[in-house]
Amino acid sequence: MIELGSRERKQSPPAHIVWESLTDPRRPGGRQWLDLRSDEVEPRILRAVKPELVVWSSLWPERPDDEIRFDIRPADSGCNLRWTLLTPGEIPEQAVIGRLRYRLNFLINAQLRFSFGQ
Repeated sequence: MIELGSRERKQSPPAHIVWESLTDPRRPGGRQWLDLRSDEVEPRILRAVKPELVVWSSLWPERPDDEIRFDIRPADSGCNLRWTLLTPGEIPEQAVIGRLRYRLNFLINAQLRFSFGQ
């Protein structure tokens, strides 16, 4: 797998809460933060190890083999969450990489974080 991008940020909730939000973003009573666009699809959970790892399938039908890996590490008053975008295929053009990274960063480091009141 080739890394196309990665970013780590602190999240205020503990690791197990972030893990639950990533493994079941649509659960009843949960924070509704995963707002997909019309050109995106619901991710499938490919791998999960509570509370430290979640791997999603691609959000983008035009890039079905990509994966999104989430590494969750406990930290003082919360956890650190790193997303990493991976591809087994050819590296796309820089404009495509930039668009995918921007979208993941918005979903994780804005939408998810803000759902916890950060």
